[in-house]
Amino acid sequence: MAENKNTQARKGQRNTDQLRSRKKIVLTGGGTAGHVTPNIALLPGLREAGFDILYIGSKDGMEKDLIAAQGIPYRGVSTGKFRRYLSAKNLSDPFRVLKGYSEAKDIIRKYRPDVLFSKGGFVSVPVVWAAAKYHVPVIIHESDMTPGLANKLCYGKAQKICCNFPETLSRLPADKAVLTGTPIRAELLSGSREAGLAFTGFSPDKPVLLMMGGSSGARALNQTLRAALDRILPDFQVIHLCGKGNVDTSLHQEGYVQYEYISKELPDLMAAADLVFSRAGANAICELLALHKPNILVPLPLTASRGDQILNARSFEKQGFSYVLEEEKLTEDTLLKAIHEVYQNRGRYIDAMKAGAQADGTEAVLSLIRQAAGK
Repeated sequence: MAENKNTQARKGQRNTDQLRSRKKIVLTGGGTAGHVTPNIALLPGLREAGFDILYIGSKDGMEKDLIAAQGIPYRGVSTGKFRRYLSAKNLSDPFRVLKGYSEAKDIIRKYRPDVLFSKGGFVSVPVVWAAAKYHVPVIIHESDMTPGLANKLCYGKAQKICCNFPETLSRLPADKAVLTGTPIRAELLSGSREAGLAFTGFSPDKPVLLMMGGSSGARALNQTLRAALDRILPDFQVIHLCGKGNVDTSLHQEGYVQYEYISKELPDLMAAADLVFSRAGANAICELLALHKPNILVPLPLTASRGDQILNARSFEKQGFSYVLEEEKLTEDTLLKAIHEVYQNRGRYIDAMKAGAQADGTEAVLSLIRQAAGK
């Protein structure tokens, strides 16, 4: 009887030791799906490595629902935007950032993570600063060719800074920069064309064009695609991911389906697509590269961005991965020309992507996280 008690006590102690030895990680990033999906791509590897995971995002950001769907504990903090231009909100937002910093410090102090991984976005700034306050190793991922302001504000706190493009290395602190590529969701690589066609009700005998404008949609792309539908549908079936609140309920045409946002079925829709019409956000185009999808990119113009998507798109165009169409030149005619040209030459684009040096960055980033956490 005493021996059984001793055995049980030893087992209990081993379980306690195992719990104490488990490493903890905080993930952060938000504002757009591009600041969240690479974090989601890391989850299987982090779970396999035995990490306890907590996500810190904004209180009302879209990242909250995306992370909740993954079964990950989520904490929200206040956040404000750092602007390069004059705005009345420049007076109030610094106070929101300071409030977020105070909230993040409280979370970090209580959770005591071994490492923090930040995908960027303005919500990440107070979280990274709070982690550094408590000497938590920080790893940052910069998606675009030119670093964004939120990440720049965090460089001094980071142990390592990951990036997607070789051109970015010269723009980062040399002792911290690592070319990793973007973490790609494993499920995205295992989609079923048959399931995608069944979901949309499309025929397997006609090519499929998938249009993605990003999580919030893209007005110019949506409008041009819809205006050209009558000329596109004779030759292609169209899956239109138009963004929240952008579904046009008056459109009911055979071979055309539209969705605000797709999560679970996205791998299947990607597998069903023969070519893709998209903005040029870094994470989105890296996923297209990993999937070897011929694509037409319309980067955000300088009037609506800092020009990062233009640089991303031109890099992919130079490597033979993409057809680039500037928004200022986007019309029904130029879109139709691009669609037919890319489809007719799809083999050339696929071959270039298969031969490209960029790879799925999931394991490279996970390796840095394990090293930082001492795992």
